[in-house]
Amino acid sequence: MAEILIKPHPLEGKINAPPSKSAAHRALILAALSERECTVEGVAPSADMAATLGALKGLGFAIEYRDGKAHFTGKRHTGGTPVVNCGESGSTLRFMVPVAAALGIDAEFTGEGRLPSRPISIYKEILDGRGVEVTLSDGRLPLQIRGKLKSGTFLLPGHISSQFVTGLLLALPFLDGDSEIILITPLESTPYVDITLEVMTSFGLSVRKTNHSYRIKGRQHARADRFIVEGDFSQAAFWLCAGALGGPVSVGNLDPHSVQGDKAVIQLLSRFGADVSLSGGFCTARRGTLSGIDIDASQIPDLVPALSAVAAYCKGRTRIYKAARLRDKESDRIAATADFLEALGADVWTTPDGLVLDGKPRLKGGTCSSHGDHRIAMAAAVAAAYTDNGAKLTGCECVKKSYPGFFQDFIQLGGVADGLDMG
Repeated sequence: MAEILIKPHPLEGKINAPPSKSAAHRALILAALSERECTVEGVAPSADMAATLGALKGLGFAIEYRDGKAHFTGKRHTGGTPVVNCGESGSTLRFMVPVAAALGIDAEFTGEGRLPSRPISIYKEILDGRGVEVTLSDGRLPLQIRGKLKSGTFLLPGHISSQFVTGLLLALPFLDGDSEIILITPLESTPYVDITLEVMTSFGLSVRKTNHSYRIKGRQHARADRFIVEGDFSQAAFWLCAGALGGPVSVGNLDPHSVQGDKAVIQLLSRFGADVSLSGGFCTARRGTLSGIDIDASQIPDLVPALSAVAAYCKGRTRIYKAARLRDKESDRIAATADFLEALGADVWTTPDGLVLDGKPRLKGGTCSSHGDHRIAMAAAVAAAYTDNGAKLTGCECVKKSYPGFFQDFIQLGGVADGLDMG
């Protein structure tokens, strides 16, 4: 298990955001389903991207991947019952199950880490009996599907995970008849579905959105020659939060008109009192007079660890709420965030759906665990850089899941990470 020592040193400088993991997952799937050759550019070599590429190959799609580009030939090899290992990628699992069902591919899906314990039984409820037989063991992986999905009306809760909505949206256009997704509870993480709809539009697929439903015509065709993945606000948030604690830090490769929900980091850091600006293709954050705020995290759960690192240094109290779904991530992300901040000397406690932090001007530092969670490791590194004594961070190799180059970029911005060896 990789262990590094983060020494106190403020981060500043310029860096480009890595490609959006969320957009890339969706684009890879639609490129595979495209009826022509298609290249997706900007596919970072992370474990999550490898999971989706591997899943598509397992389902028979021909793919060539090199230097961040995935080229699809428009061909698929059929036969057999593939076993698809989704690694620790919830997106891969929840997107690929309905896509395989729509194609009539008999398959078994497995996973690693905490993925087998994350919610998936909803697919048995909504797919089973619609031409598909779904088999689960005690509501957990492995999951087997047999048969071909039929079009129709799908009733789906919106509060468990927007990934289930995205999975159906990616699959239903390719069925023989028209379909509708009706949300029976309010949708959380709505911006992730907006990303799905935007990528679908780029591939010529149409969806009619109403207040509580999505109507999808059947017999549609995905057509695109090229898709370029935009920069990732979710990953850029760590650097912008670092800038808010010191800085200035400028992050490029970000589209100010992006539909990514984590673009909200700009507004939230401004509310904390940081100086945040957009100019010359860069978003820049620098320290201001920081004060605690209240944060509704229902639409931006992935930002919680990074924002909590900022809140720990703010004057006054920060309340983060409507984040209960974070307990079912790669770690119990609410508990893990509180744990690493408490280890660094912060005053923090958990609630059933979030965190409360009473900020301090300084944190002493200490020894903290990543809990095997990429976002915890990255947030802990940022927070540790501004402590008095630095911090020992264990399990930092988990950043390979989404951002393998995180610590190299950390060092590029002036961070000090002794003993760094990511293998």
